[in-house]
Amino acid sequence: MSVSRALGFTAGAVLGGLSAASAYGSVSKSSQMFGPSVYRGPGTRKSIALTFDDGPSESTPDLLEYLEKEGVAATFFQCGMHVKRLPHVAGQVAAAGHEIGNHSYSHPKLPFKSREFIRQEFSETQRVILAETGVTPMLMRAPYGFRWWGLREVQEQLLLLGVMWTVIGFDWRWPADKISGYVLGRSSPGGIVCLHDGRGTNIRPNIGNTMAAVREIVPRLRDKGYRFETVSGLLEG
Repeated sequence: MSVSRALGFTAGAVLGGLSAASAYGSVSKSSQMFGPSVYRGPGTRKSIALTFDDGPSESTPDLLEYLEKEGVAATFFQCGMHVKRLPHVAGQVAAAGHEIGNHSYSHPKLPFKSREFIRQEFSETQRVILAETGVTPMLMRAPYGFRWWGLREVQEQLLLLGVMWTVIGFDWRWPADKISGYVLGRSSPGGIVCLHDGRGTNIRPNIGNTMAAVREIVPRLRDKGYRFETVSGLLEG
């Protein structure tokens, strides 16, 4: 089964019964239906943004160590429940100079959730990240990339820009060589790459395949002349 068909089946399982317009607006990376969102930078220079979702986790420090050794700036979309669980790790991400974005509190699928539920998921995460790291996120990413009614109002209230991705590495289920090959084959100037330093709500997740893939992706892209930026830096043009 192709990746596009697999994504279609996943979205269909969640969004079945919706109008075509609402379903497309929820999952399409270019859609602005549920709030302002980007999926790539302008591409005016040979830069790319690595992003990591679902953390912080017990494995995040290993990733931070590698990124520091390579001089790579990245963006971490963090879940409030994990920031509260591992505040010292979230603090390490901020202290290393990486960008932190809001990835909801409990990593739910947002379709069919109430506006109040969505507001609480992102408002509480915003509060927890600020309290534990001193950072006020300016970016957000909806779990699974599924957006919904009420998210626009939350973004306006919290001053958050939505961020999707140019390429996602499927690193929660693929082996390292397939992850790296897929990302490298679809990288382009201004691209935003979505990987994961956590696995949803899991505690002590195994991100070994992600780590191995990142160790392949970073030097290969650098050899091609790419520099690594945070999402905000990438969007500056």
